[in-house]
Amino acid sequence: MIKSMTAFGRSEGKIDNRTFTVEIRSLNHRYRDIAVRLPRYLIALEDRIKKLIATRVFRGLIEVTVAVKHDKESIVGLRLNLPLAESYYLLLKKLKEALKIEGPVSLDMILGCEGIISAEDIEKDADQFWDGLSLSIGEALDAVEEMKRAEGDALCEDLLKRLGGIEEKINKISEKASSLSLMYYDRLKERVVKLAENVVEVDPNRLAQEAAFLADRSDVSEEIVRFSSHVRQFRSIIDSEEPSGRTLNFLLQEMNREVNTIGSKIGDAESSRVVVGIKSELEKIREQVQNVE
Repeated sequence: MIKSMTAFGRSEGKIDNRTFTVEIRSLNHRYRDIAVRLPRYLIALEDRIKKLIATRVFRGLIEVTVAVKHDKESIVGLRLNLPLAESYYLLLKKLKEALKIEGPVSLDMILGCEGIISAEDIEKDADQFWDGLSLSIGEALDAVEEMKRAEGDALCEDLLKRLGGIEEKINKISEKASSLSLMYYDRLKERVVKLAENVVEVDPNRLAQEAAFLADRSDVSEEIVRFSSHVRQFRSIIDSEEPSGRTLNFLLQEMNREVNTIGSKIGDAESSRVVVGIKSELEKIREQVQNVE
């Protein structure tokens, strides 16, 4: 069954006096784009995290945030980066002069700058955190997967309902197309009789030939067969477990192509209205498919 691209998952785990919180947010995107936010000492794990995410997510913008809360035992002190503070002071002073802002550079301004005071924790090789962190990421991905499937089920229900309505409309066009020859015959006869005004005898065989010629030019049987085939493929794909968003988009383009051809061939007002209705439903389906992984 299809899955939605929008979802959220969260997990917590404890590793060596640290509590790791993993949050994964999945959003609509044409391709797969994974963004990871990590504490400084875990940056070395970024590529591994992306590869792990890529094994289970195939489309969408994936935002992964790993936050760490240290227990008291893991903090050994605070560190003041005095050279950085001095650099910030000079820059802030220069900025105030350039903007002609009165008053001195305060301590609050400097402390508001990043990296002036930081907690010194017991630094370890990032690899030592991988097993526990990957487990938490997996749990968050499980939650994401569950939400994707739930939203995918709702999407699937809506898509199937709209497809059913489109098939009914296509059947109406097919029934109408089967009587095109008779319709063109009646139209031609009415026009010729009106033009001739009983001065020239109307040849029924000639009328039948012309009507058949017009009907052949307006024949949409091939387009209807191809359109119906696309609908069957669409139904099959949304029932499969494979990522299908791009394939569904392609099929919708093909359906629109066939409907446009049908609309240009069939000339009666009733069928034209049905074609407009089909195109409207296809556009609504296209909007929904943008959210399919």
